Amino acid sequence: MYTIYGIKNCDTMKKAFKWLDEQQINYHFHNYKIDGISDDLLQQFLKLTDWQSLINTRGTTWRKLDETTKNSIVDNITATKLMLAYPSIIKRPILINRNRILLGFNPEHYQQFIEVNPL
Repeated sequence: MYTIYGIKNCDTMKKAFKWLDEQQINYHFHNYKIDGISDDLLQQFLKLTDWQSLINTRGTTWRKLDETTKNSIVDNITATKLMLAYPSIIKRPILINRNRILLGFNPEHYQQFIEVNPL
């Protein structure tokens, strides 16, 4: 089973949902706003990718942070604390299957990911 993580009203998430639905791919959606985000879940992400890739530095949440906070992120611990405090700072969507992770949405990357990770 594929699990897609993010926030329902995000435009990029909507594109990913549409693509998955059109391809008739079964998935479970984990909505940070409803289902929350835990330290355990973030640690699972961090086993599959680095914190620099997980944090969306292009989004509004990042841009609203003060420079001291931005500069204090130096390891998994400080990054985890920031992502727990501001879940919308996590890049989305995140697609996971069989201990493989794909960040963001790109139709070609999704196609390759699904071909390599069939159910």
